Amino acid sequence: MTTFAGRTSAAVPETASTLKGAARARATVAAYIALTKPRIIELLLVTTVPTMVLAAHGWPGWGLTAATLVGGSLAAGSANALNCWWDRDIDVVMHRTSRRPLARHAVSPTAALVFGLVLGVVATVELALTTNLLSALLADAAIAFYVCVYTMLLKRRTSQNIVWGGAAGCMPVLIGWSAVTNSVSWAAAVLFAVIFFWTPPHFWALAMKFKDDYARVHVPMLPVVASPQTVARRMVGYSWAMVATSALLAFDGTGFVYAISAFVLGAVFLREAHVLERQVRRGAAFNPMRLFHWSITYLALLFLAVALDQLI
Repeated sequence: MTTFAGRTSAAVPETASTLKGAARARATVAAYIALTKPRIIELLLVTTVPTMVLAAHGWPGWGLTAATLVGGSLAAGSANALNCWWDRDIDVVMHRTSRRPLARHAVSPTAALVFGLVLGVVATVELALTTNLLSALLADAAIAFYVCVYTMLLKRRTSQNIVWGGAAGCMPVLIGWSAVTNSVSWAAAVLFAVIFFWTPPHFWALAMKFKDDYARVHVPMLPVVASPQTVARRMVGYSWAMVATSALLAFDGTGFVYAISAFVLGAVFLREAHVLERQVRRGAAFNPMRLFHWSITYLALLFLAVALDQLI
């Protein structure tokens, strides 16, 4: 009994230590995953696969699709991790970002920097070996543009930061197209432009909600430096440009399913944008997050229509 009891008492702390170690390991893995901003990556991938389907005029194949998604995810994760590394000083102050890994010291700045750079290298090699060199170079361009141009240069200096910086978020369609065709065509450029014009109303809606956060850290997002009326008017303008651009694709490689979807989805988006602008102009209560959430649904459904148009 004494021996049995002794073994039991010795095993308890060992088991507790093992459990704590496992919990720490899971927390560390979760922190590194959080650095890549998985929810943003999901939205980027939603645009990649339909673009590949359009480029192939059908299903491009599971192998190529998987390889492109893996490489694209690694590239986006690299850009997002490096963004977190650079913005760690303001993330700790903003309520919206205060739970990010670097803000709560779950990952060291050096580890985050190395992690982001390694992801970028792996993404480049993976895309070059499994798709083509053009796709790998486009992924590198997306990382460099998001980190160096948007995060380091534009974000803290101009209210047009998200307009031009948003171009990085358009790159997955070019990567997806080039993975299939080893080229970039007019249709890919149209899809790029759709996302380019979509980004300002999408992000400015979020920035209107968290205006005080950005003001606190002196980041000149448009809602911080301009009146709500000005922001809402510009959102309407970009929304019209987005819908008009989406219509161009109906004349290049798509059919009835896409044309009807683009018309209906665009009409709903414009209605939401105009409702927000009217509420702001009249001084009524308004909820910009309604347009923000709809903008995500719009983009997902529009690109789903791109794919279905080729597969049906």
